[in-house]
Amino acid sequence: MKAERIFPSVTITKKGEQSIRRGHPWVYDTEITSSNGEITNGCFVDVLSSGGSYLGTGLYSAKSKIRVRIMTQNANETFSEAFFERRIRYAVMYRKTVMGNNFSACRLIFGEADEMPGLTVDRYGDILVTQVLSYGMEIRKDMIYRLLISVMNGIGEHISGIYERNDVAIRELEGLPQGKGWYEAEGSAHPERTEVDITENGIKYTVDFENGQKTGFFLDQKYNRAAVARLAKGKNVLDCFTHTGSFALNAAYGGANHVTAVDISELAVENARHNAEVNGLDDRMDFLCADVFDLLPMLEMEKKNYYDFIILDPPAFTKSRKTVSNAEKGYKEINYRAMKLLPRGGYFATCSCSHFMRDDLFRAMLADAARDANVKLRQIEARQQCCDHPVLWNVPETDYLKFYIFQII
Repeated sequence: MKAERIFPSVTITKKGEQSIRRGHPWVYDTEITSSNGEITNGCFVDVLSSGGSYLGTGLYSAKSKIRVRIMTQNANETFSEAFFERRIRYAVMYRKTVMGNNFSACRLIFGEADEMPGLTVDRYGDILVTQVLSYGMEIRKDMIYRLLISVMNGIGEHISGIYERNDVAIRELEGLPQGKGWYEAEGSAHPERTEVDITENGIKYTVDFENGQKTGFFLDQKYNRAAVARLAKGKNVLDCFTHTGSFALNAAYGGANHVTAVDISELAVENARHNAEVNGLDDRMDFLCADVFDLLPMLEMEKKNYYDFIILDPPAFTKSRKTVSNAEKGYKEINYRAMKLLPRGGYFATCSCSHFMRDDLFRAMLADAARDANVKLRQIEARQQCCDHPVLWNVPETDYLKFYIFQII
């Protein structure tokens, strides 16, 4: 180390050291062999190799299995307010560059991919919706939110309020309470309404950031929805797991002959119907509350081949390695049924939003489903999450969305 250290330290195993040297920022509790100095929950700690070499400095989480989240490997960093301002500015300006005209509705901060571990910030117009999943970020959020607003205001982007969506069970693993609501701070203000209107790919949505899934809207599929719209003209489309109707609306906007949007949630179906009406697309759309696992076999039995474009955008079937095998069966079932239902020459979009369902596993599942359905897949596009959810190559967890478009032959 170049200078006398001001932080306490932990020493880690050879396995942990190898992971850090490969660029992964997490130190697990089982990888820590000893500690030195007074360590408090959420404080900064140096991470040392078994030989005493400096590996990085990160935030300590006393109750989490991810015990340290490394934020820098610069031994001279003191983590002043200027450090956090630089990180936030870098993340914001990256989005301003890559999102262009879509900067008004995008993810501004994506945790580890922006070297801000445990922090998610989504922008919907003049509202920021945040989720904090690490203890170290939680105790610094007042400063972080203030800097966020300052950075946005500094580039001419007015922010009216910050809404916290901390109603997720994973916070309990950090020893943090769940909850949601407007962020209240001295001198801060916010609107009363917890809905906001956004436009994406030319389509208007009302985002309910208080009650909607995640932070209110799935921003990561933005350009995948546009890819579907480009192929939808003249097609009869079945959009499964429609949620707010986003893929269905893009298909209709792209000129589909007719679109059926399906979700098991009646609330989701009503939201999708509302969005169709707002956009004047309801005249060529219908909406169905049904379980896709039941619907697809039923449609296959009818043998009408009404749909020539099917979209599968299911929720994550697995959130751990332990359940990947069962998830694979679920993915295969719906993909097999969709392939069987489509006519030769039909089009097919399918995806998985689970990091644990790796791309190689997803591709192998699709190949198995195609063999069982006795069809061949002509790949049109292979895509990932939108660039406002960047993939950091040294952090595989940031690479989670697989999206494929095929023609059935």
